Amino acid sequence: MVSTVALQFVAALALFLLGLEELSQALRALESARVRGWLARLSRAPWLALLTGVWVTALLDSSSAVIVLLIALVDSKTLDFENALGIVLGANIGTTVSSQVIALDIGRLAPVLLLIGVIGQLLSRSERASLRLRVAIGVGLIFTGLEQIEAAVEPLREAPAVLTWLDSLTDPARGILAGGFFTLVIQSSSATLGVAIQLCLAGLMSLPAGVAVMLGAEIGTCADTLVATLGRSRSALRVAVFHLGFNVVSVVLGVLCIDWLVTASTSLSPAAGPGRQLANAHTLFNTLAAVLVLPLLSRATAALRWALPERAEPQPAAGGAPQS
Repeated sequence: MVSTVALQFVAALALFLLGLEELSQALRALESARVRGWLARLSRAPWLALLTGVWVTALLDSSSAVIVLLIALVDSKTLDFENALGIVLGANIGTTVSSQVIALDIGRLAPVLLLIGVIGQLLSRSERASLRLRVAIGVGLIFTGLEQIEAAVEPLREAPAVLTWLDSLTDPARGILAGGFFTLVIQSSSATLGVAIQLCLAGLMSLPAGVAVMLGAEIGTCADTLVATLGRSRSALRVAVFHLGFNVVSVVLGVLCIDWLVTASTSLSPAAGPGRQLANAHTLFNTLAAVLVLPLLSRATAALRWALPERAEPQPAAGGAPQS
């Protein structure tokens, strides 16, 4: 049974990731040129940079894509690294939009969206209209994948070993390790949260375990942004280091306050199930962490300049060129 469930789960997860990629690619193609200009213009004040990061990440449906774009803009000197830090904070809030949408559990609409998208693509003669229809296809694939994940894990109710392991993730260390590793493997914190929310909706994972996995996903999502700095300038590296440092510190604080986080997210929607409450915890955690760090950005900027100074320019050889 376990092998069959695993194959069904992998297939469903692949469908979900395909939907995420399709949605992200279509949104980037629609708005990428505008986004670059907006990021440069709307990041001069820290609070404005934070709000910019929120809506741009919600628009592109990927915090990693936004931060990698920031690294490229900072590396090309289109954007100052100080201004990029506020956008990083906003990106962490913006990425919670997808978990809120996933928690709506509206998978029944997926076939309608897929049908509209596919038929529209066949009939469309406009490139922009075609991209918008790809957005519908991406959303449809995401919710179809989530429905299939829920169906795939249903037999696990009869597997005591799996239930015991899922229950052990209530221990923050185990949950963080699982969430971080899963995110590192599939390179998507949204997918990790999507799977955790579905497990909560199916009654296979408790809210405390889901919150621990969520905290781990916050660490795992830093990997691709660190890779994106290879061969880049020190300013670009500072952005990725800030992202990692912010996420690590906020996760440590999240572990210390995990009981409060569970209670607060439950209080926000007491009548809802653990899936919705996990999405609430994700939004609450990332929003509070970003708001608390926002007034400290000037100090973070100074610390990053001190820790990662600009590389020294090569000096000419002593004595200069030989005289003729």
